[in-house]
Amino acid sequence: MRKSIVALLLFWSSVAMAKVINVEFKFTPFVGDPVKAKTVETVPGKALVYINNIPIAEKDVEKKEVPVLFEEREIAPSVWLPVQSLGPVLRKGKNSIRIQFEPADPKAQYRAQLRWASVTDQVAKAEDSAVRIRETNQTGEGVDDRKASGRVVFERDFVADFAADLPWHHYPAVKSLSDDDRKALARIVKERADSFKPDFTVAYKMLEGNRNINLPGIKKTRCLNKGYAAGVRVGSQPLDQLDFVTTGNPEVVVRSKTGALFFPLDPNALDRIKEDEVQMCVMMVFSVLYPPRLVVVRSASGKWEVAY
Repeated sequence: MRKSIVALLLFWSSVAMAKVINVEFKFTPFVGDPVKAKTVETVPGKALVYINNIPIAEKDVEKKEVPVLFEEREIAPSVWLPVQSLGPVLRKGKNSIRIQFEPADPKAQYRAQLRWASVTDQVAKAEDSAVRIRETNQTGEGVDDRKASGRVVFERDFVADFAADLPWHHYPAVKSLSDDDRKALARIVKERADSFKPDFTVAYKMLEGNRNINLPGIKKTRCLNKGYAAGVRVGSQPLDQLDFVTTGNPEVVVRSKTGALFFPLDPNALDRIKEDEVQMCVMMVFSVLYPPRLVVVRSASGKWEVAY
């Protein structure tokens, strides 16, 4: 007994000194009994994920059998979100997550489970029993498991002291938009689409600092020029097709009411690029420069700018 207490104290001491470097959330809608069964069946539908009231992901959940894992009876997740990967949407300090699930059958009866844990930069050992010692780099683990009918919503606050503290995080919150604001944001969308043209100075500028992009390599291969020569052009939705979402924070989300915010004017242009490497390069740049939505902020001076 004394040995177990000492081991537990050492475990909590090491966790207390460890630095949290990530927080993970796992969500699954299911039918079945994870306590008794080795598998459960996920419920088909759509999961919407929000961080700090900002929509960041939509995930279609398919009906399938998934395993129940470990002694903790953890269900393989339909949505797995390591928040450290989210970039500028994350605030240093307090944040919130909201996961909203809409089952394909609005009258469906099922269970939904949200799990969370903080990930630390150290591995600690805990003596679970007289015969087993568990190693873990997680702390603050928890689960919210509930019965549901139709739509279900999970909300939880979490702390991310590992996040970057960006200047625009401290801009004034935007609570409403004027007609002039909407017109200004529509111009930003159009100017971004129009930036795909030689000499690509504006496009290159927007790509700077993106750690997923090899900008020197892109310039060296001139893949954007080759894509343009093949007929690649970018279109965008007009003002009357734009949806503007205020979040209660500095960020405003600009998205299309229907379809994509940005789109190729000639869908066949990519097929005319014969070099696979060039084609992949153009597609990668397109995905970075022309996302499904833009998040914009308004500085204290009143100027609108793209946050990400």
